[in-house]
Amino acid sequence: MEKTRAHGPGDNAPAGAALGNVRTDLTPDAIAAAVVENLRYVQGKLPVYASPTEWYVALATAIRDRLLDRCLRTIQRLGEVGDETKIVAYLSAEFLMGPHLGNNLLSLNVWDAAHEAMASLGQDLLLVLDQEEEPGLGNGGLGRLAACYMDSLATLEVPAIGYGIRYEFGIFDQTIVNGWQVERTDKWLRFGNPWEILRRDITIPVGLGGRTEWYQDDPGTPRVRWVPGHVVNGVAYDTPVGGYRVSTTNILRLWKAEAVESFDFDAFNVGDYYGAVDEKVKSETISKVLYPNDEPAAGKRLRLAQQYFFVSCSLQDMIRMHLRRGKALAEFDRYWAVQLNDTHPAVAVPELMRLLMDEHGMEWDQAWTITQRTCAYTNHTLLPEALEKWPLPLFGSELPRHLEIVLEINRRFLDAMRLAYPDDDQFLRRLSLIDETGPRFVRMANLAVVGSHAINGVAALHTRLLCETVLADFYRVFPDKFLNVTNGVTPRRWVGVANPKLSSLVTSRIGDRWLSDFEHQIHRLESFADDAAFQQEWSAVKADAKASLALVIRNRTGVMVDPESLFDIQVKRIHEYKRQHLNALYVVTLYNRIVHGGGDGVPRTVIVGGKAAPGYATAKRIIKLITSVAAVVNGDSRVGDQLKVVFLPGFSVKNAQPVYPAADLSEQISTAGKEASGTGNMKFAMNGALTIGTLDGANVEIREAVGEENFFLFGLTAEQVVSTKAAGYRPRTVYESNPELREAIDMIAGGAFSGGDREMFRPLVDALLDGDPFMLLADYADYVACQQRVSEAYRNRPQWTRMSILNVARVGRFSSDRSIGEYCRDIWSVPSRLAAGDGPGAAVSARSRRSAGSA
Repeated sequence: MEKTRAHGPGDNAPAGAALGNVRTDLTPDAIAAAVVENLRYVQGKLPVYASPTEWYVALATAIRDRLLDRCLRTIQRLGEVGDETKIVAYLSAEFLMGPHLGNNLLSLNVWDAAHEAMASLGQDLLLVLDQEEEPGLGNGGLGRLAACYMDSLATLEVPAIGYGIRYEFGIFDQTIVNGWQVERTDKWLRFGNPWEILRRDITIPVGLGGRTEWYQDDPGTPRVRWVPGHVVNGVAYDTPVGGYRVSTTNILRLWKAEAVESFDFDAFNVGDYYGAVDEKVKSETISKVLYPNDEPAAGKRLRLAQQYFFVSCSLQDMIRMHLRRGKALAEFDRYWAVQLNDTHPAVAVPELMRLLMDEHGMEWDQAWTITQRTCAYTNHTLLPEALEKWPLPLFGSELPRHLEIVLEINRRFLDAMRLAYPDDDQFLRRLSLIDETGPRFVRMANLAVVGSHAINGVAALHTRLLCETVLADFYRVFPDKFLNVTNGVTPRRWVGVANPKLSSLVTSRIGDRWLSDFEHQIHRLESFADDAAFQQEWSAVKADAKASLALVIRNRTGVMVDPESLFDIQVKRIHEYKRQHLNALYVVTLYNRIVHGGGDGVPRTVIVGGKAAPGYATAKRIIKLITSVAAVVNGDSRVGDQLKVVFLPGFSVKNAQPVYPAADLSEQISTAGKEASGTGNMKFAMNGALTIGTLDGANVEIREAVGEENFFLFGLTAEQVVSTKAAGYRPRTVYESNPELREAIDMIAGGAFSGGDREMFRPLVDALLDGDPFMLLADYADYVACQQRVSEAYRNRPQWTRMSILNVARVGRFSSDRSIGEYCRDIWSVPSRLAAGDGPGAAVSARSRRSAGSA
């Protein structure tokens, strides 16, 4: 049979009989045929009438089918008789996966084929890609890290399942109205989600509330039975996560809450129409929205219910699969590694104990050994207030059996500690899983530490400070449990997808293995750092990225920026410790210098983006300050193109993809000792941006890697922050002694950026002058001086380009592949391509251990 090619949206697809397998083949013809089949038979659309969104769904479904074929083969291997594979279960309250289509085209190596296929159907692939709704299932770095790790797990061919919640409404959509952040509902599911598969056969019951009661089992052993007051079902939705150019394809399994009985027919018949669906509404609330406001008691209760819901579903699912594989439950820890991504899933410790003892008849000691050997805990914060605690009455009313188990874990643990550390009651109080200094709370970080066999920080400095401060008591007791695994990001998403022109340039010089082995390949780029022709090509790629971002800025904000200017970018969650308002103080200072005729002569575009938590009034006021400064600066004819300020709204994975490639300067200016790691710093460096930053989080290691001459360092160290505060830090004295700082703050306080309103920014000014907990004023002068060094360096463009090339060439170790290799070797005892034997993972393993040991 002769095959036909479709040339327009109304034409027929290629004839399937001549194409091989339309669902699995990777040729342009097979993809085009699948797209048209999906339009016709999945969406019921003739191509000629299909909208851009429908073309996207058709292509996404075609690519998903190809991933599912690989996913089923991965699952089949795990189900074979005698298979001894250990599976990683990554438990996270957030998975900020970003748009799937572009990443999957890259992983399957079908970008060009998809482009040709869509062109043959009269469609522009880039326009189709732009239709994808990003799943807003995360708030920032935590969820994005989980996504990078899922990418690396599959790429390193480590069988894994990511477990979380399928939030119906994700992180809010951010708009700016009169300079203030306004939150809009994130309706990411309004057009459906072509990447997920509903697994109605995997439905898990989860109890809440109720009571416990004692009984005797058949042999006469005393047991505890939990009688929940309410039961909801968790229904699985699976999304395939493919590895880069490998067959292994893992699963992201997200749970949706549903009522056991969604409709009360008796209530309906007597006219109680709301009551008829009350159970449905009550149950589905659990997976309705990411991070409900937990200020009111009802919000706290919902947050706890969410955390327990996805943890219970996930652990029950693991046990179900474990038994189906024919394995004994006594060997659960041999076949499963459960990673707790922060404290949100820490309730896994008592839940696994409950399942093993109450549901499967194990005795305490055996269940506890299995639980500790199975679980590991990643800590992501040095802020004591960020370590979750639940009021004891709330925890007990929602999870009565779990409170009993937590109290028993605590009793046994403290009994052992009394023997080891007699006559030190204060030490024992700090170790206790229950905070009894006032109203009683369950300390979830303490629970995670005691119930896990490994605790890791996420940067060398973070791990050291963790062991010296917030978890110092536990480090004293369990020094061998602690180790460092510095975070990483996937180069596939953040260079391969986000910066295709840079990817092509790099590949033209060192081949294409760098995307799958970034750590050990990208350094080869260093030999081209002094090559004038390569520098010109590099600069051209950066200029093109800046021009693209300038167009995005104009379309989204109306601000015209000069692509030739220095693009100075700070994009991250808005928080006082990340110090976007220090950036704003510098902008005001630079503005004043320009107005007074003392600018540095280097045009600069300052771009800030990020979301403030809806209930975080100070962070929202910082956004207002930035937008207000931008309005004045951009509207002042005396400034012209010497300085532009942009707040880029709606920062997300999708919106970040044009940002990182365009940056000349990456702002990583958090107060030293506050940022656990940071991953934005890595994304910027991978795309050739130079960093201005403090010695905080992974900045320390990035500076060591790229060379101090290629990093703009300023500010107090973590130790100096502590000593300065201890010596009686007075920010008002700093303000009074620095004329430029005083002028900047007085302008903000005096209404220069608020239409004469002296009250609008008073809370920010008062916080700086009366306390300044995040040391902005202490670091201000050094920051301004460092920015002057940036401008001087940018004048020498060949040297700047050389520094940019070296930044990319030397950040290989900040790939998430390296991070996952270390988890596999040091925590999970799971083989991977990087953790195998004496392969490249051996060196990083030793380095990881030394970092923890030095703490």
